Amino acid sequence: MAVEIPSDARIARGRFLGDVSPVRAWRDLQDRTETVLVDVRTCAEWIYVGGPDLASLGKPVVQVEWLMFPTMENNPRFLDELREQDVRLDQAVYLICRSGVRSQQAAELLALHGYTTYNVAGGFEGQVDANGHRGVGGWRAEGLPWRQS
Repeated sequence: MAVEIPSDARIARGRFLGDVSPVRAWRDLQDRTETVLVDVRTCAEWIYVGGPDLASLGKPVVQVEWLMFPTMENNPRFLDELREQDVRLDQAVYLICRSGVRSQQAAELLALHGYTTYNVAGGFEGQVDANGHRGVGGWRAEGLPWRQS
C-alpha cells in the first residue's frame, strides 16, 4: 500500500520517505520544480517495454540501470551515473522500476548517500494478475503518460 505524502510536506533531506502511488508521483513531478524521476530498469526494458514520459512537464526521465543488462549484476557506477545526469541532493528523487522492488533498493541506497527519495509503488508495469500477466497497478495501468520506442 502506498503512503500518501501531503503535497505541502517539507522535504526531509537524506531520507527514504517510503512508497508513493504512481498518481502521487506524477502530481509531485508536476507541482514541484525540484523533483526528478529516475528509472532504474535495464536498457532492454527502456527500449522494448517503454517507460514514463515527462515531456509535457518539460522534464527528462533519468535512466540509470540498477542491475546491468544482460548479466543482471549490480551496477557499480550507479551513483556516479546518477551524478553525471545532474541528480542533486537538493531534489526529491522518485525512483521507478518494473514492479517497485529494484527502485526501493535504489531509493534506500540513495538515502544513505544524502538523497531524499521515494519509491513509486507498483513500478511501471505493476504486479502480475492471476494469469501471470503484469498490469495490476503501476504507472502504465494508472493511465499516466508513457511512451514506447
